[in-house]
Amino acid sequence: GGSCSGLDFAGVTDVYSTFAAFMALNKETGQAQCWGGSWAGGSCNGLDFAGVTDVYSTGSAFMALNKETGQAQCWGHSGNGGSCSGLDFAGVTDVYSTFSAFMALN
Repeated sequence: GGSCSGLDFAGVTDVYSTFAAFMALNKETGQAQCWGGSWAGGSCNGLDFAGVTDVYSTGSAFMALNKETGQAQCWGHSGNGGSCSGLDFAGVTDVYSTFSAFMALN
C-alpha cells in the first residue's frame, strides 16, 4: 500500500483498498487521495469524484460509480478492471468483483 505519510485525512468519509493501493474519499466534497502501487490504483490524480455514491475494487483496480447518473471511472490495472471508459452504467443496482474483474447488474 505504500506510505501515506504527508497525506491529510481530515474529512475522509470512506477508505477503500486493492491488493497494493488505498483510496481515501470524502463523499461530501468529492476529494480523494490514492496511494500505493500506481499499477494497482494508487494514482487517482486528475479524477473527479464529485457525486460518487459507491466505490468498488478488484485486486488491482478501483471503480467509482455514481448510481444516480450511471457515470463511472475505473483506474488501476486495465486487465483487472481498471478500464471502463465507454461503458454505460445507467440503471446499475449492484456491482460485484473478483480479484480481476467487475460485474455490474441492472
